[in-house]
Amino acid sequence: MKGTELHSDRLRLRLISLTDLAVIHELHSLPETDAYNTLGIPNNIDQTRGIITAWIYENLSKTPRQITWAIEHKSDAAFIGLIALKPGNEKFKSAEVWYKLHVNHWGKGYATEALKTLINYGFDVLGLHRIEAGSAVNNIGSIRVLEKAGMTREGQKRKVLPLKTGWSDNYEYAILETDLRD
Repeated sequence: MKGTELHSDRLRLRLISLTDLAVIHELHSLPETDAYNTLGIPNNIDQTRGIITAWIYENLSKTPRQITWAIEHKSDAAFIGLIALKPGNEKFKSAEVWYKLHVNHWGKGYATEALKTLINYGFDVLGLHRIEAGSAVNNIGSIRVLEKAGMTREGQKRKVLPLKTGWSDNYEYAILETDLRD
């Protein structure tokens, strides 16, 4: 995956690096982005360094368990957030996606644009058959992103997400290579 960069009209998705440590630490430290996140707010920047070092290592692997990109605005290279693809068993040609955007960039369509870019990459370049995602049932913003990106709600897992507010149900979404895409 080394060197894999993806582009949309407004965004550049590039593999994360240690130079992103400060902005990723800030992103992970925001209470707003932590509300529906199971990772939790890091205790310090060293904890964040450990998390992203593992992600960087995965990005360099020949068979990564997760590929993580920084989302940047093309016009000024401003950090917007993170998006990742977690390939599943090769036989099933499937993967899972997740994303997290800085609160300053919510409501501008960036998450949907980044997700559509990653979906197209998964189907058109990686040859996937199915891409999945999940969202806490009360995370209305994320649900809108998944649906605007063309994903279909397929089900609901009960009390599966350990959030700060307690156990949350999770909606399961997916899109198939045969589904209509923009």
